[in-house]
Amino acid sequence: MFSPSQADVRRFLCSIYAKAQAGQPMEAIETLASLWMDEHPEYHAEFADVDAALAGMQTTEDGQTNPFLHLSMHLSISEQCSIDQPRGIRQAVELLTHRLDSLHLAHHEVMECLGQMIWESQRAGCPPDGASYIACVQERATRD
Repeated sequence: MFSPSQADVRRFLCSIYAKAQAGQPMEAIETLASLWMDEHPEYHAEFADVDAALAGMQTTEDGQTNPFLHLSMHLSISEQCSIDQPRGIRQAVELLTHRLDSLHLAHHEVMECLGQMIWESQRAGCPPDGASYIACVQERATRD
């Protein structure tokens, strides 16, 4: 199992941003990450400076979104949907995307469910509950 460090993830995302800015060829996962970066111009300064990104691992500001975690979650959700794992996530995200008329907004809703699932798993010391994750996304997809 691939388990990159926080520094690895930050270097990876900063390198993708640099490649995109330079118009260099990219691997499929890099292209996908670049597309999500385009959706978040508010994070471009963080992706443009690898040294600051690595130094920033030591500090957190209350209430601040971590752009590297945020992009990683976009990539995780995209991957989950591409392989429909956990089973049913693709349909749930498609339904939510349809309701919100935006894949980007749907991903942000799914992030709430994903974060909740991970938090509950860590708190309970047991494996993530894919069924509750899917149920959370489905519930958001059927809200009025």
